[in-house]
Amino acid sequence: MDEAWRFCVAPMMDWTDRHCRYFHRLLSRRTRLYTEMVTTGALVHGNRNRHLDFDAAEQPVALQLGGSEPDDLALCARLGEQWGYDEINLNCGCPSERVQRGAFGACLMAEPELVRDCVKAMADAVSIPVTVKHRIGIDRVDSYGFVRDFVGTVAQGGARTFIVHARNAWLKGLSPKENREVPPLRYETVVALKRDFPQLRFVLNGGIASLAEAREQLPALDGVMLGREPYHHPWLLAGVDPAIFGEPAPLRSPFDAIAPMTAYAARHVAAGGRLREVTRHMLGLFNGMPGARRWRQRLSDASALAANDVALLEQAASMVAAPAGAAPVRPGAAEAIG
Repeated sequence: MDEAWRFCVAPMMDWTDRHCRYFHRLLSRRTRLYTEMVTTGALVHGNRNRHLDFDAAEQPVALQLGGSEPDDLALCARLGEQWGYDEINLNCGCPSERVQRGAFGACLMAEPELVRDCVKAMADAVSIPVTVKHRIGIDRVDSYGFVRDFVGTVAQGGARTFIVHARNAWLKGLSPKENREVPPLRYETVVALKRDFPQLRFVLNGGIASLAEAREQLPALDGVMLGREPYHHPWLLAGVDPAIFGEPAPLRSPFDAIAPMTAYAARHVAAGGRLREVTRHMLGLFNGMPGARRWRQRLSDASALAANDVALLEQAASMVAAPAGAAPVRPGAAEAIG
């Protein structure tokens, strides 16, 4: 198996938008990034550019789709390939009631033949990989046979990569947040899937909070996917390339991200965007360093953000104490960045 899925950042609604992904890509060249879930309805009937546009610097990046109609999914997969995405991922893991009302997400695990048909329709429509993200069960169904048969059936449609959140999805009685915490983690179930389907690729998701924990899982599986940990503590991603891939880190210090992100924010603002749309993803960059709280406070100051002046990034970073060997950011440091 290749290493394309060895380390991934999970698709997260309202978080992993294009600005977040651009920021994360600065921190790791090799991490595989995912969009927020985009519903087929949004692409069939909505503003496609708003949902699909991204910066080529984000690649490799996957488009996650939510839907259950094979024809609509095939159309949306073709759009994703035309836009330049590297992968189409089908969401069969989200347990929210809103998603259930749309008849997709985790409730699709109860209909493996439909998921197979959806995957086949997409795989027939595109030349890029079609993958599936799912849970290990739904509600109180703890039988390994349930998820084993789901994977076996869906693989018939052409999926070769399965991203498995190693918890059940309880479709009633728990909020999405509780569904990430209450159902017990069962990593051994994902390892068993790899044992029973050695020709398929399995990426483990759920509960992994450090690169050390990620590395513990990799000998038995093809990859790991982390979500909230790298979002809230993004500097974790700077360790991925050396720790997971044995390659140099792209940045030496969190301060090294300020100039390129200031330049990126300037382009976004010049195009009519709001500075907050970029900076909201950067609040955790300096976590654990003296002055990190002042950085977060400054970037959360509504009156400062309202000015839409990208110099705010350098001003906020100047409040953080630079570690030995790292030069603190000075105002104007990003002026020469194109």
